[in-house]
Amino acid sequence: MSRPSSRWVSRVATLVAGALFGFGLALSGMVRPEVVLSFLRFSDFGLMLVMGGAVAVVMVAFWTAPKLCQAPLLGGVFQRHPSVWNRDTLVGAALFGVGWGLSGVCPGPAIAGLGTGNLDLLWAFAGIALGAWVQGWRADAR
Repeated sequence: MSRPSSRWVSRVATLVAGALFGFGLALSGMVRPEVVLSFLRFSDFGLMLVMGGAVAVVMVAFWTAPKLCQAPLLGGVFQRHPSVWNRDTLVGAALFGVGWGLSGVCPGPAIAGLGTGNLDLLWAFAGIALGAWVQGWRADAR
């Protein structure tokens, strides 16, 4: 496959995967902050089934894909990416969790939520953008 057509196929695959992901988030209700907050208050466990099902499907795919395919369908190689836990990771995870708990908004579902017409999520995006900017500024200052 030539380079330009490979790039095109990769972009289409990314678009389709993103649309499928967004549709699943919208269908599950995860794009509505009030649903997420009721899950975090342990009053609605529907999202636990959604997240648990997603984790199960991904785990099966990550274990079986390298055994069934010689290489990823869109090129490259299968490889492991070891996680590095340090203070910055811990602080970032804590800030993310506090923000998610206070607002009921996670960045991925928020993008899908905009697609459903929930423009109030733009306020959450302003906070996400500010946090990303501060983190980048802090990283550059080091």
